[in-house]
Amino acid sequence: MDIQSASSVVLQALTQATSQDSAVLKPAEEQLRQWETQPGFYSVLLSIFNNHLLDVNVRWLAVLYFKNGIDRYWRKVAPHALSEEEKSSLRAGLITNFNEPVNQIATQIAVLIAKVARLDCPRQWPELIPILLESVKVQDSLQQHRALLTFYHVTKTLASKRLATDRRLFQDLASSIYSFACSLWNHHTDTFLQQIYTGDQQTSLSSLERTLLSLKVLRKLTVHGFIEPHNNMEVMPFHLLFAGRQFGPGSLCREKLEKTIILFTKVLLDFLEYHPWPFIPLIQCSLEFAVSYVFTEAGEGVVFERFIVQCMNLIKMIVKNDAYKPAKNIEDSKPESLEAHKIKTAFFTHQTLTEIGRRLVSKYFLLTEEELTMWEEDPESFAVEETGGDSWKYSLRPCTEVLFLDIFHNYSQTLTPVLLEMVQNLQGPSNVEDPVQMLMKDAVYNAVGLAAYELFDNVDFDQWFKNQLLGELQVSHNRYKLIRRRVIWLIGQWISVKFKPELRPLLYEVILSLMQDPDLVVRIETLKVFIDNSFIPFQYLESIFGLLFQLLQQVNECDTKMQVLHVISCVIERVSIQIRPYVGCLVQYLPVLWKQSEEHNMLRCAILTTLIHLVQGLGAESKNLYPFLLPVIQLSTDVSQPPHVYLLEDGLELWLVTLENSPAITPELLRIFQNMSALLELSSENVRTCFQIINAYIYLSATDFLQNYAEALCRSFYELLRDITTEGQVQVLKVVEIAIKVSPVLGSHMFQPLLPAVLRGIVEGERYPVVMSTYLGVTGRILLQNSGFFTSLLTQMAVEYNQEADQLLGSMIEMWVDRMDNITQPERRKLSALALTSHLCSHASQFSFFNC
Repeated sequence: MDIQSASSVVLQALTQATSQDSAVLKPAEEQLRQWETQPGFYSVLLSIFNNHLLDVNVRWLAVLYFKNGIDRYWRKVAPHALSEEEKSSLRAGLITNFNEPVNQIATQIAVLIAKVARLDCPRQWPELIPILLESVKVQDSLQQHRALLTFYHVTKTLASKRLATDRRLFQDLASSIYSFACSLWNHHTDTFLQQIYTGDQQTSLSSLERTLLSLKVLRKLTVHGFIEPHNNMEVMPFHLLFAGRQFGPGSLCREKLEKTIILFTKVLLDFLEYHPWPFIPLIQCSLEFAVSYVFTEAGEGVVFERFIVQCMNLIKMIVKNDAYKPAKNIEDSKPESLEAHKIKTAFFTHQTLTEIGRRLVSKYFLLTEEELTMWEEDPESFAVEETGGDSWKYSLRPCTEVLFLDIFHNYSQTLTPVLLEMVQNLQGPSNVEDPVQMLMKDAVYNAVGLAAYELFDNVDFDQWFKNQLLGELQVSHNRYKLIRRRVIWLIGQWISVKFKPELRPLLYEVILSLMQDPDLVVRIETLKVFIDNSFIPFQYLESIFGLLFQLLQQVNECDTKMQVLHVISCVIERVSIQIRPYVGCLVQYLPVLWKQSEEHNMLRCAILTTLIHLVQGLGAESKNLYPFLLPVIQLSTDVSQPPHVYLLEDGLELWLVTLENSPAITPELLRIFQNMSALLELSSENVRTCFQIINAYIYLSATDFLQNYAEALCRSFYELLRDITTEGQVQVLKVVEIAIKVSPVLGSHMFQPLLPAVLRGIVEGERYPVVMSTYLGVTGRILLQNSGFFTSLLTQMAVEYNQEADQLLGSMIEMWVDRMDNITQPERRKLSALALTSHLCSHASQFSFFNC
């Protein structure tokens, strides 16, 4: 492709490819796709996205095509790979200048340079790093930033390589440029601070951006560039500089400044994760830094949520790090572990631990104003967030709770009295006019629930339940819902730890009351007690199930409905057939819910799970559900329908239990087997369940099933056996054996195309014992139950082997006797013995061991 003549043509195609008109867009995309393998195409793209006078959208598209081309055609072994001459020209063109004015395009160019560097640097592209190091020194602000951006992406990409030779190359690179990277970061940091002090806010933002990029480079070099970083005199001072650094109040560039601070903490966390022993000199100052900002007045008005999360993670990783724990036998401990343990012990004094414990509970466990507002305005969303919604997972509260558990577990002797004292101070009903007291009780009860296993020997929960908690659950004031909800959660935490069986009737009465609480959050929280409750007395079943069904109808959020359905499934599973009198309303409601959840596949998965347990509970009575049940199975297991990606596993399980509980085959139940051929072609992890479903059909009605589907099933099996594991072969043959066992004549004839391979495997001595055992089982069934068919099959095989039938039979039986030890299951050994003895008598004269 001649660059000069091609540029205008490619430019026109790229321009058309940015069109919103599909009639213009599609042909342009097809043309560009054809050019991807043409020599010179990527040189044209390079010239286009480097031309700053062209339309931004066109240049953006040119960069994307170039970047995708690297993945497809840059490697030497790739089909239509770029020539070495063109690659050399492209590498030179990519680093000619760093003056891209558009941020988004500049980032994409940096990424594609990094992609090339991953494949070619340093062997084919030794000049890349030196040019980048020179370019980050220039005075021009834009060029300096773009070069630094590229430097970061290249460093990040090279650090991600995991082959030993690549890691050594990166370590060599880190050793050679680390000093420069440190000085670069110091320079930009100092420049930023000077500009802040002089009030030059506009340029300070640009300097902070460069500080952030240089720190990102340092992070990759520090964490991945050294095997023994503690032996490098420059690496450790860099960490110590951060660990003791004090942060001042925010500024107009607060967002960038917060990102920089978070990046500092990521450097420490990464260094601790990858180099725990070199981190030992940093334990003291890191703990002082994190604890001072999170658990003392020093952090008031300065810290922000993500920073608190990072500091808590730092404390947690130091506390629970196995490298910092001495062995049970002190003499077996490594000196580094003993040193780290000594530092931790010296830092976590009784006073420090007490302060951390109190502040975790009294400050970070408290519900916030935003949470309380959400509770009032959108109770369902609040309940979902509190039980682990997506945003909850990444918020401060779960991080706080995990840190509390880790510290409590490691220092329970110190923290147990602290927590028990906080509980003692809050005995008796709280004043509903004192929201602070109620929030504090909620926080303390939360801590007691989380630490239930640690407090086993220190809390008489049964007495506490009778004397205190039961009374709090009976306070009906609207503001006391905070405590009612927390107390039932607390009971749920302790019920599997320490709770006397004789108190359970009292608990069931409480549950029935709370399931009718006016507050939705309290009702939803009460759900979880069912999951931890191993048995529900019959006298409470009707009331509890009715209330659960009411709640299922009342809630609107998919996540909440899924929670309720999960509890309903648990209840049905536990009480089994006792549920039958009470499921009428649920059976009528589930079709409505299924239709409403058409766009919510995860909710439909929950409905399928409920149906599985419902069918098992109803047994043969589940046939009354078929008008709803069978179309659900049909949809869930139809691989041509998009929802099958989500529903298939549960749909197959429902299909299987439906067959297992069906009193008789029906035309509709038989018809949905049409989905099976496509399922077997998938050869997915669900194929075992598919075989179980086939077996269930055979046992339920072998004649009807085999007459309708045996031919198609035989074709599917034939294809499967050509490319399937040994275990898969066994599963296929077991289906054939079951079919012959249940319907000897029909089964033998329907699966006749598969049987010559079985006899062939026996005669030739199949080397896999489990397969040989299955071959013998199938043949034994035919011998015992359809000997006439066996004779005809043997005659057919004799022609193939050019032998007499009796001669072939003799070879087969000799191999059979020789391989009897392959059969390990007693019932299969019995089958083989019966089959052999039934046939050997009439052919005894053929075998030498009968003529002794």
